[in-house]
Amino acid sequence: MKPENTTRIQFDSLSVNEGFARGAVAAFLARYDPTVPQMADIKTAVSEAVTNCIVHAYPDRVGPIVLTVSVYPGRLVRITVADRGVGIPDVAQAMEPLYTTGNPEERSGLGFAVMQSFMDGVRVASRPARGTRVTLTKRLAAKGEDT
Repeated sequence: MKPENTTRIQFDSLSVNEGFARGAVAAFLARYDPTVPQMADIKTAVSEAVTNCIVHAYPDRVGPIVLTVSVYPGRLVRITVADRGVGIPDVAQAMEPLYTTGNPEERSGLGFAVMQSFMDGVRVASRPARGTRVTLTKRLAAKGEDT
């Protein structure tokens, strides 16, 4: 299926860019007039995905993060957050609630669980030393339709 509209941006894995990513996604999707709860859900999931790249993909350096947002017929939104960082050796384990490779005093290990709770779909593809791609999907309700 071909998207109706797409944008792609690249930015450095700096914590100050997490807010930029959320804002960019919100600005791009604003023309589709999502509900406030839908927009909050999407922004939260994007924030978690980008933060994972910043904290885990590039633990000792700054690297590129590529964010792509596409809207398909039927108001299906697909967002990908991709890095070329260290990768995830065991995706299933990484998606377990409370699992973290970071400092447990600073990280809760709930990033993927949060993404899953706010989005209709979350897919993770990763290869060690090659990077990770997180794909988030959500269907925006049409005007007057329940969310």
